[in-house]
Amino acid sequence: MTNSLIQIRDLSVTFPSEVGTVQAVRNISLDIRAGEVLGIVGESGSGKTVTSLATIGLLPESATVSGSVMFNGVNLLELSDYQISKYRGNQISMIFQDPLSALNPVHTIGRQIAEALSIHKDISTEAARKRAIELLEIVGIPRPAERAQSYPHEFSGGMRQRVMIAMALINEPRLLICDEPTTALDVTIQAQILELIKKLQQSHDIAVIFISHDLGVVAGIADQILVM
Repeated sequence: MTNSLIQIRDLSVTFPSEVGTVQAVRNISLDIRAGEVLGIVGESGSGKTVTSLATIGLLPESATVSGSVMFNGVNLLELSDYQISKYRGNQISMIFQDPLSALNPVHTIGRQIAEALSIHKDISTEAARKRAIELLEIVGIPRPAERAQSYPHEFSGGMRQRVMIAMALINEPRLLICDEPTTALDVTIQAQILELIKKLQQSHDIAVIFISHDLGVVAGIADQILVM
């Protein structure tokens, strides 16, 4: 496929265990273009999340990863943790499955979103705070300036997921990885989150990897589907 934003070739991941080597992912190859949504579906344990974590270098040191992950001509698998951190959260962002465990319980929502921006951009604290409030408004949080001072436990599950989306989008990434972002939400909130992701993806021309075990959810958002 030409003009691909990311090209994964023969990606394999193994883990050591008491009973020998466990092969979690075997020879995965895929291409994603800018503005495209790739749905990855499969049963629990099929390697969906491991594939995404391997892509951005978040697997534990015990994991053995082979193959290549080309992003804009750079093989991410050859980068050190320091080097890949310049891509992670900046050009490539991820929405995790459980926002409550992904958010820091002792810091306010606004501070955590602003921090994601200030780490990668040369920006003042006040400007980062204002941008965080703007993102909260974009993802549909009511009274964003006020709610930016709240803590994660003061938000509902759907609102925490919206916060994670705001945090993932604040640096205007080129690739967004969504790891089952609607699994723990009720049907109404799930539909709202899916609509929000699709809307933001189209307006910002973001490539999206959407991981789920629910074929119905993926069918409504994906341009292509990879079954594991």
